[in-house]
Amino acid sequence: MGERGGEHHRRFAVPAVLELLELRPGESLLDIGAGQGVLAPHAAAAGANYTGVDASERLIRLARRRHGRCGRFLIGDARRLRSTPGLEAAAFEAAVFLLSIQDMDDLEAVLASAGWALRLGGRLVLLMRHPCFRIPRQSGWGWDRSRKLEYRRIDRYLSPLHVPNRVELRGGSARTLSFHRPLSDYVNGVATAGLVLDGMREIAVPRWDGERSRFAREGSGEIPLFLGLRALKLGTRGEHRPGSGLARHVTSR
Repeated sequence: MGERGGEHHRRFAVPAVLELLELRPGESLLDIGAGQGVLAPHAAAAGANYTGVDASERLIRLARRRHGRCGRFLIGDARRLRSTPGLEAAAFEAAVFLLSIQDMDDLEAVLASAGWALRLGGRLVLLMRHPCFRIPRQSGWGWDRSRKLEYRRIDRYLSPLHVPNRVELRGGSARTLSFHRPLSDYVNGVATAGLVLDGMREIAVPRWDGERSRFAREGSGEIPLFLGLRALKLGTRGEHRPGSGLARHVTSR
């Protein structure tokens, strides 16, 4: 992944996150699982004060080298943000997991930690591969010859999984774990952390596939690749940040 992230980061994930975050100039944003800091320049361009946290010293070094002028980068455990030097309780108007929440466990501790960092009225955004349709090693595309239709095959969904991965980095590679959970785990986890869901985005990414390019585009255009959730940390009954609190389906053409 380069300084700005992969193509899916640039064209789909980052724009969806920025839309959900609704950053305002002067606000403080905490990027949890920041990695190489792909989101930092976008947050800075919006006038936000950016802080990125990641458990990997190597990734934080890369982030500081590439995006150090856009904010600050700290080494810390997403499950225990209160133990990270430089972070304070209720210090951020917004927090985000940009394609990082599915690399973390345990979910309840991670979400509670994010809630600790947010001010009352602050919002939390989770952007992930859609857990209903993108299950590592348990989902894929199929082709119905009789109907000339491409479809999405789901082999299992409700059972949590952890899947080993190898991530290529400049100068080497690293082994990671990816955690699949059903959507209900995220909805209930957010509620347990004291937040209330108020926005949702489902982003499809049409693809091309040789001779069946039209069918591949139509099929993938109906099955979302990414899921975005937004939740608010409410202090009093009825407190709500103005914005589009409606679930939406987004297809990028």
